[in-house]
Amino acid sequence: MELRIKDNPTARLDKWLWAARIFKTRSIAADACKNGRVMMNGTTVKPSRAIKAGEVINVRKPPVTYSFKVLKCIEQRVGAKFVPEIYENVTDPKQYEILEMSRISGFVDRARGTGRPTKKDRRAMEAFVEPAMFGFDDLDDDFEGFDEDF
Repeated sequence: MELRIKDNPTARLDKWLWAARIFKTRSIAADACKNGRVMMNGTTVKPSRAIKAGEVINVRKPPVTYSFKVLKCIEQRVGAKFVPEIYENVTDPKQYEILEMSRISGFVDRARGTGRPTKKDRRAMEAFVEPAMFGFDDLDDDFEGFDEDF
């Protein structure tokens, strides 16, 4: 199928982010720009910034920073099957590894206002963080064969 949306030479950044289905609403896209979560060339940008085809937009949705290359400048929302014609996802594969790790360890970063961790949550956090981060349990076994004279 062919996309029949008017391809403009430029488009407003907040409208493009909404039209390309990166954000659910235009106001959320504008808020992300205002709060410094959307960057171009290493600098934060305003929602009214005009974008052109070929530019790369970085969108930070914690814990991942997504990167999108603009293929078409549109200001009207399109269906999900037309998204590959609008932008190319050029996100670094390391970012997806970070996302996977955060999904696995979702209980480590508690949402604000969820209250104090339960005993079960605390034990799960300790079991996850201590062996993986430090791994000092095996060090005692490694030094048993050494002489203490040197």
